[in-house]
Amino acid sequence: MKSYLGQRLPETLDEYLDPQHLALIVYDMQVGIRSQVRGTAPVTAAVQAALLAARTAGVRVIFTRHMSLPKELMGAMGYRTAMAWQHKSDPAEVAPWFLRDSPGFALIPELQPRPSEVIFDKTTMSAFEGTPLAATLRDCGVTTVAFAGIALEVGIDPSARHAADLGFVPVIIADACGFGHPEAGARALEAIRYAGDAIIADISAFTAALGRLQRVAIVRQT
Repeated sequence: MKSYLGQRLPETLDEYLDPQHLALIVYDMQVGIRSQVRGTAPVTAAVQAALLAARTAGVRVIFTRHMSLPKELMGAMGYRTAMAWQHKSDPAEVAPWFLRDSPGFALIPELQPRPSEVIFDKTTMSAFEGTPLAATLRDCGVTTVAFAGIALEVGIDPSARHAADLGFVPVIIADACGFGHPEAGARALEAIRYAGDAIIADISAFTAALGRLQRVAIVRQT
């Protein structure tokens, strides 16, 4: 780890994934969202592996859910987004897909939070906009946020960029991030890589790093 002007500057994945200063964000793994994405079985398995590794290492875990507003509370931007995603030209034909407590709004059965974890609901693509996420992370001393879930090109990309703007180092667990459109997902990942703000890892590297750090912590305690 480098140090300059009193600042500690991590370099390796292990240094960034210090469990005391790390949070795992499980992004929008909802019934209604997963059903719209093809070939999600490997992604779901990778998210489960990331979640298990995080829990075993004592990493803080936060789930997000995308919530639709009833049509009476949707504004011009809300209708614009819904019409684009639902391929509708008439706003009267829009149907809110993820109303609170609807079947599609729920997290998938394989990924359920523990009492020590939390779900933050949002109406935007960035997990940080309009939620207590940033305040919670700062209050807990978190400096690095790892992202897994769906969908990379729609919500994880803007959330990672927002995280960097807020001073958190984003880690993208690439094979634990699903996408609705392969080319769009690849472009999003390449744009994140090009910007240089985020660390891009795979699930094997992520779980191996947390395993090493956990063993080190056990040795130090004995």
